[in-house]
Amino acid sequence: MKALGIVGSPRKGGNTEILTAHCLQAIAEEGLGTELVSLAGLDIKGCNACGYCSDHDGCSIEDDLQPIYAKMVVADAIVVASPVYYSSATSLVKGFLERAGYMSRGSGVFKGKVGGPLVVARRGGQNFTVAELLFWFHIMQVINPGSTYWNMAFGREKGEVKQDEEGLNIAWNFGKNIANLVKKLKA
Repeated sequence: MKALGIVGSPRKGGNTEILTAHCLQAIAEEGLGTELVSLAGLDIKGCNACGYCSDHDGCSIEDDLQPIYAKMVVADAIVVASPVYYSSATSLVKGFLERAGYMSRGSGVFKGKVGGPLVVARRGGQNFTVAELLFWFHIMQVINPGSTYWNMAFGREKGEVKQDEEGLNIAWNFGKNIANLVKKLKA
C-alpha cells in the first residue's frame, strides 16, 4: 500500500512541501509506503484539448507529467497540495490535474482510491482552493476522508507553516485518516 503526495508549489522546500511531508509522515507511521513528488521546476503544461487521450492511452504533450501520472495510477492514496495564489490553486496544479483528469477519463483508474487536498495560504482564499481541489477528487471518484478541520494551514515565508500548530495537526489527522481508510478498504 502506497500514498503519493504531489506538491504543486513552484517553490521547492516551501510551506506546501513541509505540510505535505508532515501529512505523509503520519501516513507512514500507519505502515503505508509514501512518496513526495514536487512539481517545482518541472515542465507541465495545461491541456490543449487535442482529443488524443480520448482515443489513446496517455497524452500527446511530451513533458514531465506522464511519469507522475503513472505513479498516481498505482498509488492507493493521493494527496495534492497547493499554495493559494490569488484565491486559487497554482496554475501548475490546475494544469496537472486537468490533464490527469482527461487522461483517466473513461478508465476509472482513480475510482476508489483515497485522498484529497492540502492547502497553504498566507491570509485568504484557502476555502475556495480546498473546494476547487475537492471538485477534482470528487469527479475522479476518489474517497475523501475528513480531518479535524478543513485541510489547510497558514504561512507565507519559507518554514512559517511550522508555526501553525493547528494546521499541522489537521494535516497529521488527515494523513492518519487516509492511512486507516486505505487499510480498511484493502482488508
